[in-house]
Amino acid sequence: MVSQIQPPTQPEVIYPDSDGQPVANNTIQFGWIVEIKQNIDWLFADDPNVFVAGDLFWYPVEGRNKIVNAPDVMVVLGRPKGDRLCYQQWKEEGIAPQVVFEILSPSNTQTEMDKKLLFYDRYGVEEYYIYDPERNNLRGWLRSEDGLDVIPQMEDWVSPRLKVRFALSTEGLQLYRPDGERFLTYTEISRNAEQERQRAELAEQARRDAIPRLLQMDLSIEQIAQALALSVEEVRTFAQE
Repeated sequence: MVSQIQPPTQPEVIYPDSDGQPVANNTIQFGWIVEIKQNIDWLFADDPNVFVAGDLFWYPVEGRNKIVNAPDVMVVLGRPKGDRLCYQQWKEEGIAPQVVFEILSPSNTQTEMDKKLLFYDRYGVEEYYIYDPERNNLRGWLRSEDGLDVIPQMEDWVSPRLKVRFALSTEGLQLYRPDGERFLTYTEISRNAEQERQRAELAEQARRDAIPRLLQMDLSIEQIAQALALSVEEVRTFAQE
């Protein structure tokens, strides 16, 4: 009896989701990463097919786990929101991140940044932006037929994909949404959220306070509910308090 020789099984390729290195080297770099990532998240909050990630491993080639990069912020238009351990492009309909941001820290070398530019050029990034907070220096590249080309003038540049405007001043980089509102820091966002909560509470209290006066005017529960944009049950509950 002749036994058939089975072909050797191919070992499973592991795609690590961490290299053990910190997300950022200092609080300044981390603050910029968080601000850009969160503001772009909010910019596309109502679009279920825009994926935004910070410091996520991106593997562009199946079976090649040594070909990897982790952009500080990457934006993928055309892919659904949701958690991922890493971005495996062949599982994402082959769509590469269209927009990438890198925030420089003192530990970044020119060789390292040259390799990143080569990687993003080779694997399909359309817009690539580097900001150096220490020197307040902004650079950008935009894809043409020949690959990523330097954007000669970044002042008031508007991202073709994000419609976000870049503005540089002596105080640093500022990004503006398509509606003209500037990107907010985490502290500003928290403060605004608290102010909005307080305004909502005051508005709710004002509606409650109006119910007794409207009842004294012989308005029905149903009329008051319609006037104050409340349910009939809410008006009855508030009236009994």
